[in-house]
Amino acid sequence: MKMRRPFRYNSKASAAQQVPDASQPQDAANHQSMVLDRDLQQNINQIRTIYAKSSDMVYRSFYIEGQTKAILIYIDGLSDSAGIEKNVITPLMHEITGEATAISQLAERKISAAQAIPFTTFEECVSYLANGLPVLIQDQEATGLAFGLNKWEKRSIEEPAAESGIRGPREGFTETLRINTSLIRRIVKSPLLKMETMKIGGYTQTNVVIAYIEGLAEENLVEEVTTRLKRIRIDGILESGYIEELIEDMPFSPFPQLMSTERPDVACANLLEGRVAILVEGTPFVLIAPITLFSLLQSPEDYYQRFWVSTAMRWLRYLFTLISLLLPSLYVAILTFHQEMVPGALLISMAASREAVPFPAFVEALMMEVTFEALREAGVRLPKQIGSAVSIVGALVIGQAAVQAGLVSAPMVIVVAITGISSFMIPRYIAGIAIRLLRFPLIFLAGSLGLLGIMMGVIAIVIHLCSLRSFGVPYLSSASTSKMREMKDMLIRAPWWMMDTRPHLTGDYNEYRQASNQKPGPERSE
Repeated sequence: MKMRRPFRYNSKASAAQQVPDASQPQDAANHQSMVLDRDLQQNINQIRTIYAKSSDMVYRSFYIEGQTKAILIYIDGLSDSAGIEKNVITPLMHEITGEATAISQLAERKISAAQAIPFTTFEECVSYLANGLPVLIQDQEATGLAFGLNKWEKRSIEEPAAESGIRGPREGFTETLRINTSLIRRIVKSPLLKMETMKIGGYTQTNVVIAYIEGLAEENLVEEVTTRLKRIRIDGILESGYIEELIEDMPFSPFPQLMSTERPDVACANLLEGRVAILVEGTPFVLIAPITLFSLLQSPEDYYQRFWVSTAMRWLRYLFTLISLLLPSLYVAILTFHQEMVPGALLISMAASREAVPFPAFVEALMMEVTFEALREAGVRLPKQIGSAVSIVGALVIGQAAVQAGLVSAPMVIVVAITGISSFMIPRYIAGIAIRLLRFPLIFLAGSLGLLGIMMGVIAIVIHLCSLRSFGVPYLSSASTSKMREMKDMLIRAPWWMMDTRPHLTGDYNEYRQASNQKPGPERSE
């Protein structure tokens, strides 16, 4: 029997070190836990050993006040070299007194950098260097200083491409973690907004921030999110999708159990409802937990437009979600088993269009659906300049050519086109993918059992949704309650002056979000 190789970062590390701890920095060198030596050369040798064969490491030796030898170490490209020269090296090399200055006094007397963080171990030193902070080590001192002079190239704040809208803020998250946290802080200015940071990934050491509002988010929810993140043991995190798959309740479900967003206003709106946001370094997509099925079908614009318009759009969205899921399978079931359900004139027209088609409706629907999904994915993966043109032209050309060649019927092309348009109505891309995946087993059931098969498939989907949880919150919690106030933001979008309570997610919660009896009117003017 083939034995599995144990997970480890360093073959020379001890058994305790071979089990990575997501809450603590991990690296290949086991001597990082050593403390700094008072001998400067010993410290330099240790750091050079840790960062062996690293051409981007910069070692700048100089004398503090002309008499105490020191070295400044940083990674080229991650630190602000101009700021280092201006705020650290120049003040330290300028001789003021004839007495040696201890490392503990440097930050107070000479360093003009905004941050000067003392450290005593190589583990801390490596962590600061990896995050772009230059470190200063002085001879005859067992303590070093790390300066907040990290700087690297980053993308500017732009409108999210996947969540564009007509009304609302235009700024979106970026790949830089501190920019993302600042965007949330700009909206929620209360000190009750908490942001807890941890590192996940043995090699990437990715910073992950758990954001929540104290007093709104239930304590057990925050504790559960923290616990699930801390138990992750992996070599690297490159995108928030890694974390999403490692902390969800039911990993084999096609439905997402966390919501991702690029918009700060969406993240803050969920924080104000008592949810938790998970920000991951290196990606603009922020995870929101917990969620329900109906939160995936809500658009941010629902809350920026008049409530009548938002309610109408929401009902239209629900209708087209059902059409996207059921229309192809209904077409196959009716044409294959239940022709008596079609009016006579329409049935004759459909039979005439299918006269030259050599395939049954099931095979026809399957071919068209697979082709349409391939065209859609091709349009997404191609460059923007030609992606939309290829998908639209390809659909038109292939559809028309297939009808003229007698491979598919014109009604089937119409059904597939309506289904594709319906799937675009779903505001969350990941929810749309789940609906697209479920469409195919329903087509198989419709082709084999007719409407009975569709009913069995729908019942199975509903049973699965009823059993699904997102961090303990039922996926259909809004629909399963008998309290009308819990449905103000589900079937309809009630006016803001009526939504005086928050949704009840789990446990104890801060019930009221605003004062009651705020209905506007002339008689209420002051």
